[in-house]
Amino acid sequence: MAHPDAVVRSGKARFTVLTPEMIRIQYSDRSLFEDRATFAIVNRRLPVPAFTAVEKDGYLEIKTSALTLKYKIGGVIDGRKPSAEVLNISMQLNGRPVLWYPGKDDAMNLKGTTRTLDGQIGDNKRQELENGLLSRAGWSIIDESPLARRGDGSTTFAFDKQVDGIDWVAEPVDKQAIDWYFLGYGHQYKKALGDFIKVAGRQPMPPLYVLGYWYSKYQRYTSDEFMEIVNDVKRFNIPMDVMIFDMDWHTQGWTGWTWDRTAIPDPEGLIDWMHQHGLKVSLNLHPADGVDDDEDFFNDLREDMGLDKQTKRVPWNLSDGRFYHNMFKHIIRARERQGVDFWWLDWQQNLTSKYVDGLGETFWCNHVFYNDMRLNRPNHRPLIFHRWGGLGSHRYPIGFSGDSFTTYGTLAWQPYFTATASNVGFGYWGHDLGGHQQTGGNDPEIYLRWMQFGVFTPIFRTHATNWEGIERRIWKYSNFPSLLETVKLRYALMPYIYTAARQAYDTGVSLCRPLYYEWPEVNNAYLFEDEYMFGDDILVAPVVTKPESDGMTARRTWLPEGRWFDVCRNKVVEGNRTFTDRYAMEEIPYFFRAGSVIVNNPPMMNLNTRPDRLILKVVPGGNGRTLLYEDEGDTEGYKQGAYTTTTISHDGNTLTILPREGKFAGMPESRSYTVEFLAVNCPNAVVINGSLVAESEWKYDAQRRLLTVNVARTACDKKTVVTIK
Repeated sequence: MAHPDAVVRSGKARFTVLTPEMIRIQYSDRSLFEDRATFAIVNRRLPVPAFTAVEKDGYLEIKTSALTLKYKIGGVIDGRKPSAEVLNISMQLNGRPVLWYPGKDDAMNLKGTTRTLDGQIGDNKRQELENGLLSRAGWSIIDESPLARRGDGSTTFAFDKQVDGIDWVAEPVDKQAIDWYFLGYGHQYKKALGDFIKVAGRQPMPPLYVLGYWYSKYQRYTSDEFMEIVNDVKRFNIPMDVMIFDMDWHTQGWTGWTWDRTAIPDPEGLIDWMHQHGLKVSLNLHPADGVDDDEDFFNDLREDMGLDKQTKRVPWNLSDGRFYHNMFKHIIRARERQGVDFWWLDWQQNLTSKYVDGLGETFWCNHVFYNDMRLNRPNHRPLIFHRWGGLGSHRYPIGFSGDSFTTYGTLAWQPYFTATASNVGFGYWGHDLGGHQQTGGNDPEIYLRWMQFGVFTPIFRTHATNWEGIERRIWKYSNFPSLLETVKLRYALMPYIYTAARQAYDTGVSLCRPLYYEWPEVNNAYLFEDEYMFGDDILVAPVVTKPESDGMTARRTWLPEGRWFDVCRNKVVEGNRTFTDRYAMEEIPYFFRAGSVIVNNPPMMNLNTRPDRLILKVVPGGNGRTLLYEDEGDTEGYKQGAYTTTTISHDGNTLTILPREGKFAGMPESRSYTVEFLAVNCPNAVVINGSLVAESEWKYDAQRRLLTVNVARTACDKKTVVTIK
């Protein structure tokens, strides 16, 4: 509940000033106002901002430093007929007046995301994107009214009494009520997202291993075939962290809970073998059809549900607390005891519940499964792999985008789709890299371009359907060395990626974000929608079109104002311009912000071990600083302060690594560094902590203009300074 001092009541209307830019608007003919958490909004207890509330000339006027709300006392608030007479809010956008009123069309909304990319070919899913929190108009509305429809046709509900520790679904106090949150942040997009997570909940950090490479394919693999894949992965030195068992792990059709022991005779042994090889295991579920009488534990579940012995199927009804308790007690716990690390929820059938009118099955499955893991496996970070269920789904990472078609048009739209999801805080979409459904043979070129894009996405996962001939084992492709380089690059960037994941938790600004977050008043930031920022210091402009006859591909790129380091061309370039360059198949157009320090891992096979050496890429073109974030990797301790940060800065010739701050169990006490000064001239000397470094400890590559300096193992709580003369 909001602090009483933030609430202004006027008859059947109630207004809550949450921030200077955010006001909750409620109207109920029955004067019943919802005070419980709802699906999108779970906290309203914010510091009360300064505001005034006065009545004059028949109007209530609420004024903050950013907004002025006027309500005609006794008026009926209704969004079905656009009108400013009863209610309006005025604000300034870049010095121009803006007036909002109920029913006004948010035609300039920058959109959010959608439940699934099933059937995506080209940008045919664009029209399905739901409205997001950000708009070029400067305002947007979160509609938590009980009758408002979400993208999948479901509605919001309240959370109330718990079931086994999980906040449970409850009917609203007035189903006809209006419940709007007006966001008037102008083009302060990052501030809007930061305030959104204050009321809607943070975007939790996924376990570190989730950000590594996943192998996944819809195919009936036997135990021997699964092990053959892993042995090939090891033989070809491919880093990997997650193995997916798609739906053929179980018997029957789409829905199943019982191991198919003709394919996997010893599930516990197979999962244990995967764990011994450093891999986490996830099982695919399509739970919609419930539990049939030939499934393991059916009789236990039937009896606990009090059903007749003639019952042939226990229907799926996750809104029923009794069903949740018994289903998870018997079936989910049994599989988790066998070693399953997390669940892939691939809901298939009814979008809304058969038992609670308007309850979204996708959202509710996400909420229950995520919180069940949070409560029952407290030594690990909760995690599910699922589809978007509407606003509030960002609290239950991570997302599975669905079954797209393998075309260049499909690939070309996914950078926009991925970055735009940040506008609703949904920062962890995982795509089927390579596409899900394809016609014709396996095209090495489009697979490579998809994997290159995948390096700079939240989740790095290859996948495809079970159609005969579709191949996702990268070592089976003629361009395997190039495909392998994408996987290695992903693992090299992991310290940078993981630091950005912490930033998303702290600020609400996701790993992949549109350019207009940084350059909101520049039109090109909206027009070049296939470019995006990947964290604070990398701009990505992936190649997403078919190569020309010579194998090169032309790419038109806009670089924002400032200086950038063109990684492909190994040089500093000026921004505030548009240019076209041609790229070979192995080249990925991405650009470091000039003056940044990009922290890399050394070569590694998985994320189970922490490297004792880091690579620091010092980007020329300006002075800068970066923050390296580290924690335990798979615990909730990061929420209680169990983490460290290391500030790294440089002024062109001097790199400074400040003493580490914070602590967590298992943190390294010391480490060595490889410092790479990019695109510099050969120095006369190198100095570390005031001492001249022997030439054997540094080398200069004249062709690449790369200076590499080795810093011996150093205590992490000590300052280290590297200077080139």
